[in-house]
Amino acid sequence: MTVDKGYLAGGASLLVLSLLEKEDQYGYQIIRRLEERSQKVFSLQEGTLYPVLHKLENKGYITSYEQQAPTGRMRKYYRITPEGLQQLVEEKKRFEEFAGAVRQVMGGGLCETGAF
Repeated sequence: MTVDKGYLAGGASLLVLSLLEKEDQYGYQIIRRLEERSQKVFSLQEGTLYPVLHKLENKGYITSYEQQAPTGRMRKYYRITPEGLQQLVEEKKRFEEFAGAVRQVMGGGLCETGAF
């Protein structure tokens, strides 16, 4: 199953921050981990990921640093900041509210009695 790119674009920051919450990662690693953890439902291209990373870095939610890979090549790694952790909490909250409202509209949410 593939997801409409519009859905993914709106949630890309949430997904990237969630991945970086666990460990520092470089760009290609972020792309692969996203695919692995979503069972290939989510797939970002480099041309989509790097603008997201730059936006998050400009807002102070992540920082970057270079480190030498085992191959000898330099890689740019990204690390979530304390501000990014706060933003992640906020984005998770907003997403849960959104997802809950969608479920309710689709008939799978709580009704007035609180039962499903």
